[in-house]
Amino acid sequence: MPGFAMTVLLLAAGCASPPHQAAADGRAREAAQVSDGSSAAAHADGRTLAVAAAPAAAATTAAGSAGAGRPAHRTTLTVTSYDGKTRRAVISAVEQGRSVGKGKAGSPAVSPSPAAPSPSPSASASASASASASAQQAAVGDVIASAPAPGAPDGLLAKVTKVLGETDAGTEVQTEPATLDALLGDDTAKGTVPVDPAAFEVDKLLPGVKVSWSRTGDVHVGPEGANVPLGSLRLDVSTEVPAAEGAPTSAAASVSGFVQVAPQVDFAYGGAGTGTAPGSAYLGVSGDWNSGWAVKGRAGATATPLRIPFAKLHADPVLQVGAVPVVVNLDLTCYLQVSGDGRITVDVEQNLKGGFKAGGTFGTAEGWTPVSSSTMTSTPVRTSVTTSGSVRTTLGAEASVGLYGSVGVTADLAPYLRGEATGTVTATSATPGADAKGAWNLYGGVDLSGTLRLQLSVFGTPVLERGIPLGTLHREWKLAGGTL
Repeated sequence: MPGFAMTVLLLAAGCASPPHQAAADGRAREAAQVSDGSSAAAHADGRTLAVAAAPAAAATTAAGSAGAGRPAHRTTLTVTSYDGKTRRAVISAVEQGRSVGKGKAGSPAVSPSPAAPSPSPSASASASASASASAQQAAVGDVIASAPAPGAPDGLLAKVTKVLGETDAGTEVQTEPATLDALLGDDTAKGTVPVDPAAFEVDKLLPGVKVSWSRTGDVHVGPEGANVPLGSLRLDVSTEVPAAEGAPTSAAASVSGFVQVAPQVDFAYGGAGTGTAPGSAYLGVSGDWNSGWAVKGRAGATATPLRIPFAKLHADPVLQVGAVPVVVNLDLTCYLQVSGDGRITVDVEQNLKGGFKAGGTFGTAEGWTPVSSSTMTSTPVRTSVTTSGSVRTTLGAEASVGLYGSVGVTADLAPYLRGEATGTVTATSATPGADAKGAWNLYGGVDLSGTLRLQLSVFGTPVLERGIPLGTLHREWKLAGGTL
């Protein structure tokens, strides 16, 4: 959707790829590899970790300091609570599926101190023994990697700087931000995990927005649920576009359409590099995109395009990277946008379908660079253009993807439909020359812009001095038209 999933999407519109597209596709292929031949030797001592969706009841995990040679491993500790202002966390042991002490348990990862033994299922024979184990294993230098927990809805990645003492809920510790390389060290990991469409929280911003999704087990929700492919989330919207101030009532228009996406999270970590940063890293979103929309009427003239958000979506899929729960934060805002000169009257429709891949990749030589690729094609459209003028409609999505509450990539994907006519025109795609005393054309296209953020340093890479613009992609292709 997720979208998911969107740095620099390149549309294949039935024409040859320009040089910048070939270069971007090359970077995408490079990002698909966790490490190249030169880095393989550097990671020879590390393990290859599996990347998969964490189970619904994710096991509590622990991670030792990679620098101290203590590999990540599971434990019976959990984050009972966390205060984002003071960065204090309460850690408790779990006994027979419940946390010892008061409070609601999360699903964390805590690194044991060098002297602490590896935890085992028999380490919590009683509540008091569990509390003692909690105190022993929550030591200065430990690293916490937790799935969403009370006070940390986006997950938690932190290092223990001080043990403050015992509470009724467990051991209270002071923490500071940590990075993934402290847990993963020389290990490598690469994987793509689908985001459960049912995991998205959807905030409907307009009346009449319909949400549908489908997943395995013949489970579906919504009026379009039976027709939504497995793993996909669909939003349908229909709204009136108000006329611009001072424009006649007839300058109003209506827009309706749908967005359907099957998002996947892409994650890669390339082990220790030659310096303090990992050899490589990648975070992004990919999946299948399908959208279609229609506009009818006469869009009023406006100084700026009219942007109408109609739904906000949020999900926090948890990836299990070896023993470490890696929390990915995925946000998506779907919107309609309409602009026009208030003169042209249209009845047009466009459908777009294809796949996309977008994110940021890190290499020790290049630093952070955007990576993206996409293949989107237009299906046949219904077109009716009357009188001269211009209109443009967009059914797009603003997306952001990050780790543990830190945004790493933001992007605005804006597929659009643009119509223009000169002279006096009354024409349709079926009869392009009918009653025409001028010319009309209909174009499909996509605009995309975004930024790589410094918070991608959560991998352990150098902090960016500033955000890296993804550049502005503008692709357009002709769908239909006619002249007298």
